[in-house]
Amino acid sequence: MKILRHIGSLVFVLGLFTAVFVGVPWHMIVADDPVVPWWLRIAVFCLLGGILVVLLTVALEQRKNKTSGEGPLPTESDRTVLLLNSATLPGREITEILGLVQGHTVFAIWLGKDLSAIVRLILGGELIEYTEMMGMARSVATNRMIAQAAEMGADAIINVRYMTTSVVGSAAELLVYGTAVKLSE
Repeated sequence: MKILRHIGSLVFVLGLFTAVFVGVPWHMIVADDPVVPWWLRIAVFCLLGGILVVLLTVALEQRKNKTSGEGPLPTESDRTVLLLNSATLPGREITEILGLVQGHTVFAIWLGKDLSAIVRLILGGELIEYTEMMGMARSVATNRMIAQAAEMGADAIINVRYMTTSVVGSAAELLVYGTAVKLSE
């Protein structure tokens, strides 16, 4: 699916550049001849076809991810690795520092939710679309960090910190990191 999406992206870019950088100058030079040449027609079809292929592959990937998706964040009783935003755990001693662990994701919302968030931005109120997006991103990144710590045999992750940045438009990157440790009984 990823290869098909990359091919669609490449076809789109080739069609776009041909239409814009060759087709537009051609039309300006030969404006009195209304017949569109075959190569410009192919460029436009590549542009539209590339967009269609990318949209379809992304939609199929999202549908597949929703059915098999990463589950919600485990509750405290389910969790085998403790998460702490402090350097110590009362009553327990750190016996071994295993190293840095991290979880990372970049999330975006679809255009429909983005537009409704823009309306809320104008009218005021909580931008629940972005709140939900960041909550899902935080859950995914935290689960990835916990899985990495569990692979190392950690009992806890101390000094847990979250960082977020805007990537492009309404897409946000979320990074969670901490120190994986072993604890005394």
